[in-house]
Amino acid sequence: TQAATASQNTCAAVDNKATSPVPKDCPVCSYNEWDPLEEVIVGRAENACVPPFSVEVKANTYEKYWGFYQKFGGQSFPKDHLKKAIAEIEEMCNILKKEGIIVKRPDPIDCSVKYKTPDFESTGMYAAMPRDILLVVGNEIIEAPMAWRARFFEYRAYRRIIKDYFNCGAKWTTAPKPTMADELYDQDYPIRSVEDRHKLAAQGKFVTTEFEPCFDAADFIRAGRDIFVQRSQVTNYMGIEWMRRHLAPDYRVHIISFKDPNPMHIDATFNIIGPGLVLSNPDRPCYQIELFKKAGWTVIRPPVPLIPDDHPLWMSSKWLSMNVLMLDEKRVMVDANETSIQKMFENLGISTIKVNIRHANSLGGGFHCWTCDIRRRGTLQSYFD
Repeated sequence: TQAATASQNTCAAVDNKATSPVPKDCPVCSYNEWDPLEEVIVGRAENACVPPFSVEVKANTYEKYWGFYQKFGGQSFPKDHLKKAIAEIEEMCNILKKEGIIVKRPDPIDCSVKYKTPDFESTGMYAAMPRDILLVVGNEIIEAPMAWRARFFEYRAYRRIIKDYFNCGAKWTTAPKPTMADELYDQDYPIRSVEDRHKLAAQGKFVTTEFEPCFDAADFIRAGRDIFVQRSQVTNYMGIEWMRRHLAPDYRVHIISFKDPNPMHIDATFNIIGPGLVLSNPDRPCYQIELFKKAGWTVIRPPVPLIPDDHPLWMSSKWLSMNVLMLDEKRVMVDANETSIQKMFENLGISTIKVNIRHANSLGGGFHCWTCDIRRRGTLQSYFD
C-alpha cells in the first residue's frame, strides 16, 4: 500500500486509490481489428538478434534457412539489412502519425545478453513484434507468456509503456509464465519433412506439448465478443483454455484450424479486416470456414504474394502480404510492392496506404505483426449472434 501511494501517477485523471473506477478517458480500448485506429504501439528493429537454434525455433523455420540460424544464432541479424529495416519502420511510424494516430515505441534493449533460469539458458531476440506478446481486449492489456526461450524476457521492452497505461486506468494482466523446461517441447519432433508436419498438425500435435500453458498473442484475432485462436507451434491447448476462462463470460474464444504444416501466428493465414469480412489464405484453408459463411460473412481469398523468391524471409512466409493493418473500415496499410492485393482492396472500396517494409518483413512480420492497436474508436459488439 505504501509503495502504491508513493508511486507517481502519470495521468491526472486517476488517483492512487485501488478502488477507483476506470476513467472514461482511459487510453486503452480496442475490441476488434477494424474500428478507427487512434493509438498504436510499433515495434523496434534496433538490437535485433537471431535466436539460438533450439528445437522450438528449428520447428518453426524453413530448412533452407537452417544454416543461417546455425551460423548467426545468438548474434545480431545482418547489420546492413537491419539498418534498412529500422529506416522502413521509422517511415511507417511517420505515416501513421500523419494519419492522425498516436504512436508509442518499446524501449531498445540489449538482446545479445545471455540469461539463465533453473531450466534453460538463452539469448534474447527483439522487441519488433508487439502483436506477438500483447493482446488488447477492451481496456485490458494481456501479456502473453510466449513459447520461445529467446522471447522469455521480451516483455521488458514494453513495461514502461504498459505501466503508463495502467496508471491511466487500463487493466493489466500477465498470463502464467511457463518454465520453458525441456518437457514443454517434443524433443523428437520431426521437422525435416513437410509431409510429416502435415500429418502431425492434422492430429493436433506440434513441437510444444501440454506440459504447461503457453501462447503467443498473435495466435488470437478479435471480432468483438468473439475471439478466434489456433493451436500452433507456439500456442497449446492449455494456453487457449487459460484465455477462455480468463475472458469468460464476456468473450467467447473459438478454436479454428487450417491445413497448415507449420502454424505459427494466425494473422498471415486468417486476417479479419471488417465486420463480416475476412481474408482467408488460399494455401491454408480454414476447416471451420462454414461457421463464418453461415453467419453471413464474406470470405476473401487474397492474391498470390509478389515478393521474389530470393528475398530473405528468415522467420515467415511470403503471405505477409495479407498481414495488413486496418486504420478503419475504409483505410488499410499495405505493402507498397504488393500491387495485386492493393487492387483487391481498392475493388472492395478500401483505400490503400502504401508503405515499403520489405526488409522489415525479413524479421518475421508484416504491418499487423509490427503493431499492437491500443485504442480504436468503437464499442463492444457481437458479430455472430
